[in-house]
Amino acid sequence: MARIFPICSSSSANATFIGTKGHGILIDAGCSFRALKNSLELIDTSMSQIEALFITHEHIDHVKGLLQLTKHTNIPIFSSTGTIQALRREVRETIPEEVRIYDVLHEPYQSADFEVTAFHTPHDTPESVGYVVKYAGKKIAVCTDLGKITAEVEKNLLGCEAVLLESNYDPAMLAKNLNYSTDLKRRIAGEKGHLSNNAAADMAAKLVASGTTKLILGHLSRENNTPATAEKCTEDHLHSKGMHRNKDYILETAPVMTQGRYIVI
Repeated sequence: MARIFPICSSSSANATFIGTKGHGILIDAGCSFRALKNSLELIDTSMSQIEALFITHEHIDHVKGLLQLTKHTNIPIFSSTGTIQALRREVRETIPEEVRIYDVLHEPYQSADFEVTAFHTPHDTPESVGYVVKYAGKKIAVCTDLGKITAEVEKNLLGCEAVLLESNYDPAMLAKNLNYSTDLKRRIAGEKGHLSNNAAADMAAKLVASGTTKLILGHLSRENNTPATAEKCTEDHLHSKGMHRNKDYILETAPVMTQGRYIVI
């Protein structure tokens, strides 16, 4: 039975487990190694039962636990060429040169249980990606850190049974945030920034129409959003399209830090 387990999700830390109790993969390692280890234990899974780690991009909220993970495990690591180069060049202390990172864009991952492919996402990094995971007869996507929905993103997300999709900020809350500079606001709302609640809701309607039954809103800003705000935006928009929560789809919000809840796909 396929499960998606958001370990942590916010502008500060991101990591997601996909698999079943005792076996799976990780997408990103944005919290500490200890937090990753302790969180997996909540679903009776150890780090030794993780068969691969997939990195979306090199920002610290996605790779914070990577150094310790390379020291304490032999889990193979996969990412894009641009992210691999950035990890070597810009955050060299995060990952030693002797640790090999495989280029998942040119060699999609396939094992006895998993098939993982990557697709480009528009973000302010050299080569940020999202992932589509085929496991246990299900198709699951994780897609965060993107300023807009491109044709490539849409093509990869449509038809997935479950999607963890960024719903980062509420435009009104961002505009009123006195702690954010004009440049920072422009970056967040730009085409290589983050996805707004409204943009996420628009994509959510397309996803449900294509057969998606599980929607997980992720990477919410703790300063410019709330779970209730994000969920209401998506639910209201889908309702306007004749799509009803808990009938046509299940809607969840990924937690800032898990307490052990997973979503069955």
